[in-house]
Amino acid sequence: MSVLTGRTALVTGGSRGIGRAIAERLGGDGARVAVHYGRDETAAKQTVAAIEAAGGSAFTIGVELGRPGDAEALWEAFDRHADGVDILVNNAGIGTSRALGEIDEQEYDRVFAVNVKAPHFIVKHGLDRLRDGGRVINISSGLARTAVMPDKMAYAMTKGALDVFTRDLSKVLGPRGITVNSVAPGIIDTESNAGFLRASDEAWAQAAAISALGKVGTPAAVADVVAFLASDAGRWVTGSWVDATGGSLT
Repeated sequence: MSVLTGRTALVTGGSRGIGRAIAERLGGDGARVAVHYGRDETAAKQTVAAIEAAGGSAFTIGVELGRPGDAEALWEAFDRHADGVDILVNNAGIGTSRALGEIDEQEYDRVFAVNVKAPHFIVKHGLDRLRDGGRVINISSGLARTAVMPDKMAYAMTKGALDVFTRDLSKVLGPRGITVNSVAPGIIDTESNAGFLRASDEAWAQAAAISALGKVGTPAAVADVVAFLASDAGRWVTGSWVDATGGSLT
């Protein structure tokens, strides 16, 4: 029997990149996975197909986050497929690469709406659906603590806020045996990062040098950390910020 057999997981932003790797890993470990997507239904269906091809079970939920009522709409869609959730992974997020003097209020508000407000209200409206003994795993970033990139300031601030949410929520949900943790990746080889990572051999080498391991991270490496926290083996870890940067040296 797989380690997550009989459990249901919801992965926001599960159609691509880190989210897809997490969804596939949890599905491979036996969980039934709700693969959330904002706009790319085709990619979400491909993730579901990959999980099913490996012998797992999954379904899609399409809701664009960062808008009023998004959390309620997400759970309404989820309720059509399942009656409770054991593992909630708040992975969906958007970035911005504008310095302090360049970002405008609209972009700033949008990044906070998706990266901070949405996870907060997804949890709020999901409290009655979260099963006792479950898991909440928030995908943070090494930029929140270990790295300094001024052009990523607003994005890093959202992840810092998410980490505070993680810590305080662990106290709120602790009496129910629900653990809450943040997982913080570094530079990961995803489609969204391909523009600068694959611009040249030098760009790749510079990104790899940021890690103590001298490598660019993979989505699967982050998914492995999430899978540990989601399993019974991670039952005594809560309120933690888990460094999954490969040892950031910046």
